[in-house]
Amino acid sequence: MLIDNIRLFLIIAEKGSLVAAGREAGLSATTVSERLAALEAHYGVVLFNRTTRSLSLTDEGRTLLAGAKVVLGEMDDLEARIRHGAETLSGPIRVSAPVDLGRSTVSDVISAFTKQHPAISIELSLSDGYVDIVGQGFDLALRFGTVTDSTLRIRNLGHFRRIVCAAPSYIDAHGAPQQPADLARHNCLVMRFGTTLDNVWRFGSGKKTRTVTVRGNKIVNDGSLVRQWAVEGHGIILKSELDVAPDLKSGKLVALLEAHAAPPNPLQMMFPPGRAQPRRVRALADALSTAMTRVGTGA
Repeated sequence: MLIDNIRLFLIIAEKGSLVAAGREAGLSATTVSERLAALEAHYGVVLFNRTTRSLSLTDEGRTLLAGAKVVLGEMDDLEARIRHGAETLSGPIRVSAPVDLGRSTVSDVISAFTKQHPAISIELSLSDGYVDIVGQGFDLALRFGTVTDSTLRIRNLGHFRRIVCAAPSYIDAHGAPQQPADLARHNCLVMRFGTTLDNVWRFGSGKKTRTVTVRGNKIVNDGSLVRQWAVEGHGIILKSELDVAPDLKSGKLVALLEAHAAPPNPLQMMFPPGRAQPRRVRALADALSTAMTRVGTGA
């Protein structure tokens, strides 16, 4: 019963409410509440801070969440090896990725991976904002830039440039900026990453580093949509080469200010803290790493 209650605890943490967890598990909210109370009594701690409108993990709850995912993952792996053989991978994997990257490279990897391992199920969540991978129950997440949470385990997938670019139709109508400062006179399509507005664009490196605050008539938190707007000729964007490489190759977009480019940004794969990852998560992480290496080398 303890293991079942821990599994239910993971669902509560993922869904963020007792009612939603009960709906997912096929239980009444009363039963979910009773089983959570039993789990808290077992450990002698409070696992969630509760108000009438919200549910959030306590420090003890976060500790249990991280440890439980590892233990239950190992149990699932052991069961799969016993039932289906040592080489069989099975079970669920929850993945978070940026929108554009998720729809392209990550999606392709997942399709091939689930074809190779039919007993694996993958839930892919696309977001360009901050994601609490522990609190939301993700097994791995991909994000550009430096990771500030020192509790997470990190795997570097390479460094990729961010490219300023626009459609030929926009350049024909408005001209191309020759210096970063010229962007102040252009319509720049701006991304929002969670609460952060990506309107300060960086150029150069070392002592020649400079920043330009850009403005435009469109702001969006969806990387795929901002790229679409650029292709349609609405303005200038700053996007990872992983996202715009096909459009640059086809001529739908044109790279700008290449002589002033900033150093490449890291692409990181993040994992929750814990002793070990389930074999299925390690296998998917390896597949994603291989795919990013191919993309980065143009293979």
